[in-house]
Amino acid sequence: MAKSKLRLQITTPEAVKIDEDVDMVIMRCLSGDMGILPNHEPVSAMLDIGILRLFNDEVERRVAVLGGIAQVKNNVVTILANDAQWPEDIDLAFAKAERERMELRAQEDRDAMEMQRDQVLLKRTLVQIEVSSHQQMISKIEHE
Repeated sequence: MAKSKLRLQITTPEAVKIDEDVDMVIMRCLSGDMGILPNHEPVSAMLDIGILRLFNDEVERRVAVLGGIAQVKNNVVTILANDAQWPEDIDLAFAKAERERMELRAQEDRDAMEMQRDQVLLKRTLVQIEVSSHQQMISKIEHE
């Protein structure tokens, strides 16, 4: 008997980032991480800036999701994301430089609005670095 799958669809304003069958999805919601397996009850959730992990045939892939909305219904996970970046979409050197810039700015005296904006940018940058670094580590292990 064939194993049950989920259909994962991630769309951003620019493009469809993924539309394929997967075994499981773990997504970062505003209320915490949510794991989705086949036959999950219908649910909608607001997505935080975070890493979406998808599993298929015992292989994990990661994508940086930069906020959005998720809906789960009838074994379909539909995500409308502000942005979603695969490791190959991320400029790791730029992300690391941006992290350093945000960390330096955190030491400056600024108004609350600027500080909040920088915290969001830092969070986004840290997610991008983790997704890209994880993929580089996996690639290195596979080539050894």
